[in-house]
Amino acid sequence: MKTTPTRKRNNAQTWPKSVQPGRAIVKVYRRKTPAGNFAYMVANYADGERRRFDSYADESEAITAATTLAKRLDSRDYVAASMTKQQAIEFANSEARLKPFGVSVDAATSTVAECLKVVGDLANIHAAMKFYRQQHKQITKKSVPELVAEFLALKETRGASPRYLADLRWRLEKFADDCTKEAANVTTHDVQDWLDGQKLAAQHYRNFRTVLNTLFEHARARSYCFKNPIEEVEKIKVPNGGNITIFSPDEIASLLSSSSPEFLPVVALGAFAGLRTAEIERIEWQEIDLRGGFIHVGADKAKTASRRLVPIQANLAAWLAPYANRTGIVWQGTSNELQHTRAATVKAAGVAWKDNGARHSYISYRLAEIQDAAKVALEAGNSPNVVFKHYRELVKPADAAKWFSVKPEAASNVVTLATARAN
Repeated sequence: MKTTPTRKRNNAQTWPKSVQPGRAIVKVYRRKTPAGNFAYMVANYADGERRRFDSYADESEAITAATTLAKRLDSRDYVAASMTKQQAIEFANSEARLKPFGVSVDAATSTVAECLKVVGDLANIHAAMKFYRQQHKQITKKSVPELVAEFLALKETRGASPRYLADLRWRLEKFADDCTKEAANVTTHDVQDWLDGQKLAAQHYRNFRTVLNTLFEHARARSYCFKNPIEEVEKIKVPNGGNITIFSPDEIASLLSSSSPEFLPVVALGAFAGLRTAEIERIEWQEIDLRGGFIHVGADKAKTASRRLVPIQANLAAWLAPYANRTGIVWQGTSNELQHTRAATVKAAGVAWKDNGARHSYISYRLAEIQDAAKVALEAGNSPNVVFKHYRELVKPADAAKWFSVKPEAASNVVTLATARAN
């Protein structure tokens, strides 16, 4: 290594000194401080053309630092001279990407390297960036009750069905009654704690979670919150078609005998035509063709948005005969009124209610009767695979014959209400 003065002054030690362990030269300067001592400064061009001075109190430390810097500059120059074409292209692209921000490639890579020491990989750097952006975006204050009111009004304006709106209103207003804080301050823990406290069955838990997720997606899109707190709320798996339960002929007879005139068609259409509750609430009397023997379930009434024809069984025709001249919607009340009426009917009949029991019963008994999953699926608005997988062998053909013999009037081979109650 050569250390040479740049000029001589009366045979005394001269400054600055040039340190040259290889090809690169680094100069070391000496300056007198206001206290009368000497300070030694290393001229550092490592970050580009702009020079900076690194200060040292001891000459030997300054010479050592200058030597290290010169070796590093030599190494850098060697790498630059030996770069492949692809590496040169990558460097040029990196420099072009950083130019709008006034950041050099060296400064950017140095910062990234420091970040990697903390977070481990590039994916975590990106995640940290997203978190920063979420936490620093402009938020509009909106309380949860205000958010719910706005969301429901928007859904109504966009033409959501009355049944869907009623379900949204019931679930969201229930949540808003207990959570009145700003939407931006609602945490995953808040929602998880609330859901756990409701003691919900798996399906109801999932339904609440779905509705709340939709609400907070609405909030995030309008900058009412930094993030959707529902994303990390626990998901519960609900077995598809698990625990299928059905009514016996005696139970359905008891339910029918305990039904009011307004509610009886609701029970009969579910039990002997397999209509869903939502479909029954939408269907009109003119779509029930007693003379032609079919129920026309339009696409606007069906859950799957696909129209279908459901055959009217002989016993269903008997139950609906007194309503032949009616017009308008079959169920005139609200969804909540239907739920209350059903609860009263179940209590009067002394029969335990089974979720979707009437529809499940129709599919089960109908499959046992005709042994044709594809045809039953078509009638029920379902898929043959679901029907075959979940309803096969639930009941026997003899039970099916008894089910479709439940009628309001006596006949020699019919299970009448009186007979059912006696059994």
